[in-house]
Amino acid sequence: MNRKDTRKIRVGDIFIGGNSPISIQSMTNTPTSNVERTLAQMRELEEAGCDIVRSAVSSKEDAKAIKEIKKHIKMPIIADIQFDYKLAIESIRQGIDGLRINPGNIGSDSKVKEIVNACKSEKISIRIGVNSGSVKKEYLEKFNGVNEESMVESALEQVRLLENMGFYDMKISLKASSVPLTIKSYSLMSERCDYPLHLGVTEAGTPWRGTIKSSVGIGTLLAMGIGDTIRVSLTGDPVDEVKVGKEILKSLGLRKDGIEFISCPTCSRTHIDLITIAQEAEKLLEHMDKSIKVAVMGCAVNGPGEAREADIGIAGGNGEGLIFKKGVIIRKVPEENLLEELIKEIEEL
Repeated sequence: MNRKDTRKIRVGDIFIGGNSPISIQSMTNTPTSNVERTLAQMRELEEAGCDIVRSAVSSKEDAKAIKEIKKHIKMPIIADIQFDYKLAIESIRQGIDGLRINPGNIGSDSKVKEIVNACKSEKISIRIGVNSGSVKKEYLEKFNGVNEESMVESALEQVRLLENMGFYDMKISLKASSVPLTIKSYSLMSERCDYPLHLGVTEAGTPWRGTIKSSVGIGTLLAMGIGDTIRVSLTGDPVDEVKVGKEILKSLGLRKDGIEFISCPTCSRTHIDLITIAQEAEKLLEHMDKSIKVAVMGCAVNGPGEAREADIGIAGGNGEGLIFKKGVIIRKVPEENLLEELIKEIEEL
């Protein structure tokens, strides 16, 4: 994959665009003014591997909470602002690392200008963009409804507004709940500008459906070399968004940290309880930060070969299994001890 060379911007101590690693974002769903609850969720996200977190700022209390939250969280925090430009200004005063605004609902250009000037002063970047449900009426009429042209032109209008104010530290999003529309919109935008792109399929759904839609949409674009930062949108625990995002990047070879876990789908040749072993192994390995490949395979056909390619693995037999380490069989183990012995070997690596 050849990634498109985009401009590089900064959010806190994270760079987005250019040759920077693709970052994973999520969003808190706690009241931002409730510092204790928001901090607890941010810590969970950080532990799961989140690089940048976004929080809605809908009141002065939310904005003022940022200063205290920043004292305890290392990862950059973005304030999501809608309608009230004064909340953006206050968030900047309180030390926010980045803004997500929709210039179209902020009001007059003079209000947008105040935000831009404050961001320039503090060297803060801005994310702008559109969702398929917020395309400007003018472009709906011009391009006959919601499509990639109307979405891209709506976003580019916002880009031009900020550029005319001398501001260029921005990234763009073009999220739709339709996977094909998401792919077409980002592809077209990638052709028309070199700003970094924030990828996502909006309103993707519950963890099961949302994971599938997000993986197809985000994964397709990343495989095309498009995208600089991602957010998987799920109706559920935000931590799951980070887990899915990490797996999308790891599956494409775009992220190396953490354990790469593979397991076979099982068939009638499997003579151990591989499903249970694999599920329990995945849970136990979830928070390990070792950059290794672990294979849990069920039979003697593909098992030995796959296990040998991993740093460590299991190849199942009849009520027992072989443990491989760096391509070498190290011992045969009864089924009931396979998981324990696998974890022991991983911890010793």
